[in-house]
Parts: sequence; structure tokens; C-alpha cells
Amino acid sequence: MINILANDGISNSGVEVLEKHGFNVITTNVAQEQLENYINKEDISVILVRSATTVRKELIDNCPRLKIIGRGGVGMDNIDVDYAISKGINVINTPAASSASVAELVFAHLYGGVRFLHESNRSMPLEGDTNFKKLKKAFAKGNELRGKTIGIIGFGRIGRETAKIAIGVGMNVIAYDKFIENVDLKLEFMAGKSIDFNIKISKFGDLLENSDFISLHVPAQKKYVIDKAEFSKMKEGVGIINAARGGVINEVELGLAIKSGKVAFAGLDTFENEPKPEIQLLMNSKLSLTPHIGAATNEAQDRIGIELANQIIETLD
Repeated sequence: MINILANDGISNSGVEVLEKHGFNVITTNVAQEQLENYINKEDISVILVRSATTVRKELIDNCPRLKIIGRGGVGMDNIDVDYAISKGINVINTPAASSASVAELVFAHLYGGVRFLHESNRSMPLEGDTNFKKLKKAFAKGNELRGKTIGIIGFGRIGRETAKIAIGVGMNVIAYDKFIENVDLKLEFMAGKSIDFNIKISKFGDLLENSDFISLHVPAQKKYVIDKAEFSKMKEGVGIINAARGGVINEVELGLAIKSGKVAFAGLDTFENEPKPEIQLLMNSKLSLTPHIGAATNEAQDRIGIELANQIIETLD
């Protein structure tokens, strides 16, 4: 029997698919420093991780019976992918499974930002009974998303799902991607109806200058995508969302841009220093913050589990 260690968990639906095909699925969470010993002792052939567990060169070298490393989600910066492949190990992920969930979180941050929900939720428990009218006035100048322009940096699966929601809301969409020129999007509605849109890829500078809101959907980068120079080109009062990877925005420069008024608010689901974001970010009232939960919906986790299971079965059967 082939043993699979789902170290960061896997949905029940994924477990059921694997067990029906004769695999033994272990959902014990093993500490990183004990992982090598556990994999070898329990004869693990497949390790499944999300963002918490890392699979680096040393672990790969010291666990010769590993056949598959699976990442539940998209980004694989916690896995030494090229090295694993060079050792004959299959590396799989689930790029399509969580796109809708991440895109919806982007709009949770956007709607919260334009109506000051991130600030109101902090202030109301403290002052709601004593300064209700003051708070009402403070949060009275909200904005609508309809009719505004959203710039989407990175137009892969998640970027496209974000664009679909934006179009449905009534926003204008500007997209930038290094690797594509234009994209056809199909928006599906109730009663089997759909509408097709063609999104032409814009220049990066044009996106920065013309967007009311900017959402990033790029993999981990060696340098910042948004730094001081990029902030300087943006509209006054822009809103920024990063549900991609920590390190794509210079967080120090983001703080300065918020202080100056260049950035009205930002929503961050990922951080340069995870799992310990900088205290300056955590205490900034203009930031809407979530702890890297973009793919953390029940629906996405079901899709991730089933997609991982099917890839494992296809690889090992």
C-alpha cells in the first residue's frame, strides 16, 4: 500500500477519492524538524503540503522513497521544485481549484476598503456606544466600485477570475501580464446565459497611472513589483490589494504612501515576513488584513483535495 502524508491537511472528499483507489492517507501534522524521520519511518511515498510545510533540498535528499510532492494551491515557493524534478520526483499543484476563492477575497477587501469596514470594525467595539455620531461622520464618505477602474497585475487564472467579478460589478478592467497579449473571458450567468469579453493587455505604466484600484496576482518575485517608483505613478487615493505573495510590494514604501495619502487603503492577505508580519502593518488602521486565507474556503479545499487525488492516481496507477 502506498502511504500519503497530507501534512497540512486535505479535504475529506480528497481522502475518500484516494482511499477508494487503495491509498493510505495520513493526516497527522508532523513538525518541520521531525518530518524527515517521519517520512522514512512510515515509508511515505507522497507528501502533500500547503503553505506551512517546506520541502527543501535537504529533505528531498534524505527521503529517497518520495515519489510525489503535492502543493494544495498555486504558489510553490515553499518547495525546491527544480531540484525535486531533477531527482525524478513528480511535483504537482492545483492552479485552478482556488482561483474563485482568492478573487472573492480581493473583493471582500475592496468593498471593505471603500466603505471603511476595516476601520469601523476596529472603532465600533471601542467607541460605538459613546461616539456613534462621530464615527458615523468619520466613515460617511465612502465610494462605490461601479464605474471605477481596476488594474490587475498578472492575468492568469486568479487575475481572470478577479476581472470577471469586476466586470459583473460594473468596473472597467485594465490588465497587465508579461506573457500574454489579450484574453477572451466568458462571464456565465443564471439560466445558462453568458457574455464574452476581450481584455487587451495594457502597458504596466498605463495601468499604474489610470487605475483607481490595483490588485496583484503574480508569483513570488526576486524584486518588488510595486516599489517607490511605482507608487509615484499611481493616482492619488488609490486602493491596493495583494492576495498574491509576500514580497511583491515594498511594505515600507506602502506605509509611506498611505501616510502621504497617495494610497487611501490597502488589503493584504500575504506578507513579506510570514508568519510574523511587521507590527507597523498590523497597527495601521488603513490596512485591511487577513492571514493568508485566499484559498481557505470549504469549496476551494474540496476542489483542491479532489484535484490532488486525481493527479496522484494518474501518476501512480
